[in-house]
Amino acid sequence: MSDYLTKMLGFNKQVRIYVTQTTNMLEEMCELNGATPVVRAAFGRTISVAAMMGGMLKGKERLNIRVEGDGPIGKIVVDAHADGKIRGYVSNPVVELPLNDKGKLDVRGAVGTQGLIYVIKDIGLKDYFTGQTEIISGELGEDFAYYFTVSEQVPTAVSVGVLVDTDWSIKASGGLIVQVLPGTDEAVLDQLEASLADLPPISGLLADGKTPEEIVAMICDDFEVLETQEIYFECGCSRERFETALMSIGKDELESMINDGETIETVCNFCHKKYYFSVDELKDLKSRIEK
Repeated sequence: MSDYLTKMLGFNKQVRIYVTQTTNMLEEMCELNGATPVVRAAFGRTISVAAMMGGMLKGKERLNIRVEGDGPIGKIVVDAHADGKIRGYVSNPVVELPLNDKGKLDVRGAVGTQGLIYVIKDIGLKDYFTGQTEIISGELGEDFAYYFTVSEQVPTAVSVGVLVDTDWSIKASGGLIVQVLPGTDEAVLDQLEASLADLPPISGLLADGKTPEEIVAMICDDFEVLETQEIYFECGCSRERFETALMSIGKDELESMINDGETIETVCNFCHKKYYFSVDELKDLKSRIEK
């Protein structure tokens, strides 16, 4: 089954609901970077949030998420577009930690409990929208719920999870975001809080083959499906982009590379594709700067 994002309204259109499955794209990206199980869990949670936040955009809008905690995983970076395109990477994909006190992968230990979450949105205006909040948990679901409530002023519940098999393959990855619209009845808020407290882990529901409709039916009786879209991994890197990046470092640095007299290797962080530039090609880039 392809990865997807489903958008819904529930509780008499007083609540926005997003459900996503990101199993396949997480598997693909982790095969590229060789991530260990706890990194796969942290990476997948962030990818799922990015996919759902991408679904809140329109047209050609896009966003970038950076989780920068004090744990050994380093940075988690994910880009998401309104059309469902996702890419991402982690600074250190090889982290091995003991299981936590619940016998689960120690995502908090990998991410850290101090640091910041940054969200940068390109919504077609002159300036980008930038929001940031502190990491309060390291489990990521709570951290992104805190981001929405504090930075975007939208009361939000976030449930994200990843099931990693013993062979490191991804059994299930996905998430759920529930956002309360202004003027929502107190009775709805109470019912929603109780329903979310009783909801099983989202990764387990997806692993059991539950559909978005079946998952949301556990939260509320009345809901309307607005849209389901496919989401997918696509890097979008190119040789031309790496040429631009090399030119941006300036003439002096390029001159130093030229004087070394060797072909240089550049590697995309997102898909790990390699691009090589000979001395003559570096000279050409330098001449283009000088024009």
